[in-house]
Amino acid sequence: MDKIITTLYKSPVGDMIIGSYGDKICMSDWVIEKRRKAIDRRICKLLSAEYEEGVSDIITRTIIQLDEYFEGKRKEFTIPVVFCGTDFQRQVWSELMQIPYGQTISYSELAKRIGNPKAIRGVASANAANPISILVPCHRVIGSNHQLTGYAGGLYAKKFLIALESENAG
Repeated sequence: MDKIITTLYKSPVGDMIIGSYGDKICMSDWVIEKRRKAIDRRICKLLSAEYEEGVSDIITRTIIQLDEYFEGKRKEFTIPVVFCGTDFQRQVWSELMQIPYGQTISYSELAKRIGNPKAIRGVASANAANPISILVPCHRVIGSNHQLTGYAGGLYAKKFLIALESENAG
């Protein structure tokens, strides 16, 4: 069975688990994630792999880029990722990567962008199932009333990330 190498990353807003599969990142997720076990099962099943603690070159590069991001010095990530989800989830996650740094959109807008304007709930569900936080910026999606809605890292983390990007977007 293949291995998913995992290591703990201490971000300024909470602990994360970074996971690599080969030369790609398959996880950059919050330790406190309520669906942690389900997400872990999904990733292991889809990659036919099991977790093993350690560090890989791509994890080291990811940590460097996350540190730069939290310092306000990085606006784009150059880390290859592998999506572990349904076709619909992968479509939503790919579209999340098109939202520019420092900008937010609504779930409704995200549904329109994938060509399925009535799939607002499905888009919200796919957004919530994203296991590659920050690199795949699900924090940039907010309610149509401009309110912050759920986030795997907690609303404090979502508010922090949006504020960090707003301050450094210029």
